[in-house]
Amino acid sequence: MEIKISPNREVVTLINVFSVEPGGQEKLMAILKEGTEKLFSKQPGFISTSFHRSHDGRRVVNYGQWRSTKDIEAYRTKAEVAEYFRRVRELAQFESMVCDVSYVHHT
Repeated sequence: MEIKISPNREVVTLINVFSVEPGGQEKLMAILKEGTEKLFSKQPGFISTSFHRSHDGRRVVNYGQWRSTKDIEAYRTKAEVAEYFRRVRELAQFESMVCDVSYVHHT
């Protein structure tokens, strides 16, 4: 399925910005991919995720699409998710935000 970004879709966007020490980006990417494939993609409401690596090797941005904010809140209460985030926090600091797409411009 191709990721579609457009305003007024019945989709919410979860954006996570991870910061790592130099040399930690690839290890973080491996953990994030594993979590997506084994955990998040199996959660109700999951649609898609994409990871973006910064050129300086210090950040990773996760752009995730979910059916609803309630689906995001529900997975955050699960024990296996708490364990996963413990592993992530050992390697990176991060900030999360739930958003709605409000504007898209392309040619």
